[in-house]
Amino acid sequence: MTAYDVIVAGAGNAALAASVSARMNGANRVLVLEKAPEELRGGNTHYSGGLLRIAFSEVDEILRLVPKARELPGFVEGVEAYPRDLFWSDLRRMTSGRTDPELGEILISNSFATACWMADQGIRFEPAISLGAVRVGNVIKWPKGAIVRAANEGVGLSRMWFATAQRHGVEIRYETAAARLRQDTRGRVIGVVVRDPAGVHELDARAVVLGCGGFEANAAWRAQYLGRPWDHAKVRGTSYNQGDGLRMALEIGAMPAGNWSGCHATPIHAEAPPFGDRKLTDKTNRLSYPYGLMINRLGQRFVDEGEDQAFFTYAKFGGIILNQPGGVAYQIFDAKARELLEPRYSTSDPFAANTLPELVRQLDCDHETALRTIADYNAAAGHGEFNPGDRDGMATRGLALPKSNWARKLDTAPFLAWPVTGGITFSFGGLKINEHAQAIGTDWRPIEGLYVCGEMVGGLFHNNYPGGSGLMSGAVFGRIAGANAARG
Repeated sequence: MTAYDVIVAGAGNAALAASVSARMNGANRVLVLEKAPEELRGGNTHYSGGLLRIAFSEVDEILRLVPKARELPGFVEGVEAYPRDLFWSDLRRMTSGRTDPELGEILISNSFATACWMADQGIRFEPAISLGAVRVGNVIKWPKGAIVRAANEGVGLSRMWFATAQRHGVEIRYETAAARLRQDTRGRVIGVVVRDPAGVHELDARAVVLGCGGFEANAAWRAQYLGRPWDHAKVRGTSYNQGDGLRMALEIGAMPAGNWSGCHATPIHAEAPPFGDRKLTDKTNRLSYPYGLMINRLGQRFVDEGEDQAFFTYAKFGGIILNQPGGVAYQIFDAKARELLEPRYSTSDPFAANTLPELVRQLDCDHETALRTIADYNAAAGHGEFNPGDRDGMATRGLALPKSNWARKLDTAPFLAWPVTGGITFSFGGLKINEHAQAIGTDWRPIEGLYVCGEMVGGLFHNNYPGGSGLMSGAVFGRIAGANAARG
């Protein structure tokens, strides 16, 4: 058996943050276990947009992370402060008040400091222009709090974390799956049983950090915890997140926590592959629906597309789409919206036509109902002043299902439609932890030697979440878990 100070299961943003933090806080021998082969490494982080939701009081704090953005025309003028109370308001609103108050406070109060810590470790950032920014005149308007992403998105974040971990002397083993947690007679976690191409082995450690993701890639668990039709869902990220860490922790008495019947799921191209594409990564997303309509195969609208900005609705709309007939919907736009569509729409060809009847005839839906739905919408739309940079109150009038913002008529050719489905990103169900990121047992006591971070933290997100808070949570709790595991 080989002894380590800290073993980290997983190799995404949270796990690698934990490994670096452990080394910086006195752990001499730190091992990262990556179940995937090296060419598929990085967990869901690789497939993400790299967005970080950060609380800040003034634009100079953001410029500390992206100093060159000062030279970007319209950047400084468009940045609005995102203080902690506004982050808190968004988090409570997105989770219907169910977020764990202690975990929420840790996330929010540590968000800026953790982003600065990441920058100090060599993680570079850039303005998240293609993820949600809209140019209004000479000003770049940002979704509040969602301004900064890792350079080169999730691919860049993953590469930078691996380079940082290796620079700190972290050992990384590929094709090595953590299979079981080892405990001594007092119940303290003292290592793991791993499975690699050579067989099954035991490894000793003073502490173990679980940062190996949720169960989103496990069709059986999706069916068990999320219900139908989630076993048929496409997975936006890695195929390796099978819930192993959750299973191992539950086997030794860790307490489940959070929204086990909920998940982050986003509208994606209907022909996306079953698991994440290493080259396309998050570019199968289709998140410009606030500027158009969504109809299902019955030809009916089924959500308020303008309920809020996309970063506050996309994580729940994917699931709603998946539950429509056939798990498919169509996002319909006219020419006025073309310049507002995310660049990601260019990765697939839409249906296109010069009239709405010609467009609808190309769609696999009830054509008569669809045309009536669009006509009813057009009759109710067009009241107010359109402002793509913020909720503009430009709402429909008289519809049973309103569109609350950005309700312009669809009246300018050419007309475009993209077929979409719901792609699962990560599961919300996780484990109970305390402020030290220690796993809590079903006896309400900490399990000595066991720490948790990333998607495995239960209680933060319920039904929905504010975009960018997942990666931020991973870094915050990864840093805490690694530090306490090292001191442990």
